[in-house]
Amino acid sequence: MSNKDKILELESISLQVRRDIVRMVNMAKSGHPGGSLGCADMMTALYFYAMNIDINKPIQETNGEDLFFLSNGHISPLLYSVLARRGYFPISELAGFRKLGSRLQGHPTPSHGLPGIRIASGSLGQGLSVAVGAAYAKKYDQDSSLVYVMTGDGELQEGQNWEAIMFAASHKIDNLIAIVDYNNVQIDGKLEEVISLGDLEKKWIAFGWEVLKGNGNKMQEVVSMLDQAKSRTGKEKPVVILMRTEMGMGVDFMMGSSKWHGVAPNDEQTEIALQQLPETLGDF
Repeated sequence: MSNKDKILELESISLQVRRDIVRMVNMAKSGHPGGSLGCADMMTALYFYAMNIDINKPIQETNGEDLFFLSNGHISPLLYSVLARRGYFPISELAGFRKLGSRLQGHPTPSHGLPGIRIASGSLGQGLSVAVGAAYAKKYDQDSSLVYVMTGDGELQEGQNWEAIMFAASHKIDNLIAIVDYNNVQIDGKLEEVISLGDLEKKWIAFGWEVLKGNGNKMQEVVSMLDQAKSRTGKEKPVVILMRTEMGMGVDFMMGSSKWHGVAPNDEQTEIALQQLPETLGDF
């Protein structure tokens, strides 16, 4: 498949994923659509392009397989849609999102046996530490596969992240790729209105990481960032991608607004949103 065809395929998948997100959150009458929509391109590219994964492998067997950890677990609609579309569990199960007895809880948890979920997440600030530990273990086991972790920019206001960032650089954990959803918006408003992160690029560099930047809502650029990140592993530095995204990407009335961090669209709003997100792979 040519690069152009692969990009078109990934764009088609991410469009359906965005449609899934809106429908899931609307049907549940709760959830977090904004960040989920913003990160859809990167998550699609991770699971359908970049990562070496085996969907049939038991969750406990990690040798030779790339691992992904979602730290900002509130964007679970995105992760669930991508996992289902990738074949981890039936797509029809997406209809149970946040419903009593469903495996698709508001924040991901392994306690319900949902394939593809390795840790409980959503208690913000912890995922990077888990990923650093997993990558450190892989190096100890001489396993050449990679560990990926996605975190929100607002999460980086929590100190535990910076301990993990220091540890990873100090121990040359160079099989780790962190991805920051850098949309400048968190639940309480703009980052600068809550706690400014200052020059985030310079901070990661100062802590000893290899830093890449790009637009997380342009699939060609997302694929390029992932290719570059992988090419820079194994060189005694962990790698971070500062991914500029738009909150609510793909739905015009949600874009850039902190209001849509954790608010479900009503039926009328959902109809408007779905008109902007054409069905590509078939709805659940």
